Amino acid sequence: MSVATYCIFCCRQIGTSGSATKAHLPWYDISKYSSICIDLRGFVFVTYEVLSLKKLLQMDTQAINHEKHKSYVYVRTTSLNPSEYQGITYQARKEIHKAVRKILETEAKFFRRPFNEQLGTFDGEDHECALWLLLKRSRSEDKEVRLQAVQDLANNRHWHDYQYGTVAQTCDQRTAIGLARSKDINLRFFLPPPPMPKIKNDYSIEDELRLLLVSLPQTGLDPCVQYFTSLALRESSQTLAAQRGGLWCFGGNGLPYCETLSKIPSETVELFCLQALVQHSKVSSHCDKIEAKGGLQLLQRIYQQRKDSAKIQRNIIRIIGNMALDERLHSSIVRAGWVSVLAEVMKSPHVIQSSHASRALANLDRDTVKEKYPDGVYVLHPQYRSSQPIRADILFVHGLLGAAFKTWRQQDIDRRSDKKASEGEEDYSQCWPKTWLASDCPALRIISVEYDTHLSDWKAKCPVEAHRKSIAYRSNELLDKLRAAGIGDRPLVWVSHSMGGLLVKKMLVDASKNPEMDKIVNNTRGIIFYSVPHHGSQLAEYSINARYLLFPSVEVKELSKDSPALKELNDDFLSFAKDKKFSVLSFAETLPTHIGGMIKLHVVPLESAELGIGDLIPVDVNHLNICKPKKKDAFLYQRTLKFIQDVLAQEL
Repeated sequence: MSVATYCIFCCRQIGTSGSATKAHLPWYDISKYSSICIDLRGFVFVTYEVLSLKKLLQMDTQAINHEKHKSYVYVRTTSLNPSEYQGITYQARKEIHKAVRKILETEAKFFRRPFNEQLGTFDGEDHECALWLLLKRSRSEDKEVRLQAVQDLANNRHWHDYQYGTVAQTCDQRTAIGLARSKDINLRFFLPPPPMPKIKNDYSIEDELRLLLVSLPQTGLDPCVQYFTSLALRESSQTLAAQRGGLWCFGGNGLPYCETLSKIPSETVELFCLQALVQHSKVSSHCDKIEAKGGLQLLQRIYQQRKDSAKIQRNIIRIIGNMALDERLHSSIVRAGWVSVLAEVMKSPHVIQSSHASRALANLDRDTVKEKYPDGVYVLHPQYRSSQPIRADILFVHGLLGAAFKTWRQQDIDRRSDKKASEGEEDYSQCWPKTWLASDCPALRIISVEYDTHLSDWKAKCPVEAHRKSIAYRSNELLDKLRAAGIGDRPLVWVSHSMGGLLVKKMLVDASKNPEMDKIVNNTRGIIFYSVPHHGSQLAEYSINARYLLFPSVEVKELSKDSPALKELNDDFLSFAKDKKFSVLSFAETLPTHIGGMIKLHVVPLESAELGIGDLIPVDVNHLNICKPKKKDAFLYQRTLKFIQDVLAQEL
């Protein structure tokens, strides 16, 4: 550009040189000057075109370099605050840009050529500098700077589509996980899962799952892992036989039936295999094998193909959440495209799906989450990154036939008898601790645990080793999981229903005898019992009398009225509780519960719900609805909320 400017300057000099008083110039001088001007005009024109071409070529070269070095991020160290754009380099670049633009505009007018506006655009617009600066800061060694950068990226709602793509392609693993755990995140921040390699022509997804299971260790396993694996392999073999030779199979724990070759329930077989993989994923060494054998990619393929099956997808995300407990596998999980999938599932309106995804992402997020959430431990709030400090923990423990989510739903709406309730069905809460309690007490971490329970051994998911269903065994197992999740590090309130209350008492008694669990005991501020059979249940008596019909499970037998084990547990808890300063609130049902179409039982009588300490409040509901408030302003919820706020008044 300096050459072009010099030429223009020389042309001006030539045009004004010589004596001012000279009347005219010889013709040969005029022709000489004219030829010089024409030559100079051509030279300036060529110079302009070369510079324009160079500018365009330089842009293409940069694009090529970016393609070559996708693993690197090139950023400009410019402040996000426009008032701070006072650096000498930045100002110099901008001034030079203005000068060059003015010269190009003048040159275009002089030669009556159109001015190329594209060449006049400054290549350091504020929003571009902000994007690259945030990407650079998201890789900072300073944790606070890193977290703030991710938050700024997520909160900006004005990025262009290509900028979302830029972030998706250039951000590192930590940033992608942080964005996925940001509330209301735009899914354009994430790349879609990578294309999966094709399955061999002779193999189906079932075959791939079966081969993966066979490749995992088969000896020295937990009995339940062995049971699920053998069950899955047996059913896979039945399906293969049906495909190849036509097999009729009826009943049993496996496939219900295979009537024709066109009605093979492949989804059922996949579920058996995935349930076996869930058990294997609880073993760290087996997770390494699953990853090494391409299990993450296979699960991704099944997930994409089975979008019509929430159960299959839930089992897959559960496996990913278990594998995410091992930080060595985080890179593999991210490369397999699971971050974008989990971010999408977090937006699901179904609390079970979103909570499984939340657990997996929390286990991946080592920047803001120090706890780890083992299988069966779910965070209901907060499920996203938040600047709100957590002051205390609330732990929900379900009872017999319960679950981490369905036990704590709002009372089911009877559309026939309650038209107003039916009209307000849109506000129905699938899990009131996640919706109502989280909004009323945002400074709480709300956790719900899940474990399998059964009325009868006929329907037990893992019928081997019955002692595992005992309260004593489950107490030790849950305590280990809860300590990994950080329970005991903050003030704690327990909320329990039915048999879950017995489990809470057992855990506290066991923790009081273990120095490593002292924090759980010392930080307990209160316990809520919803119809807990401290002295036994009529359900156990009925099941024992009908033993030839129901084959009562271990957990039901432990609920027998006046059971010595229950009496010992209650005595141990009362003597332990008297030395501790925590409050107790008990609710008792007053209405019978329908079990099946013919049985009507008062599951926990008022006298059995009486612990001996704390307040006891009878409520006109049955056993199932004692922990399911009708609405947010109902007595059950409001009394529960008041208790929590009172015992945690100092923290909240």
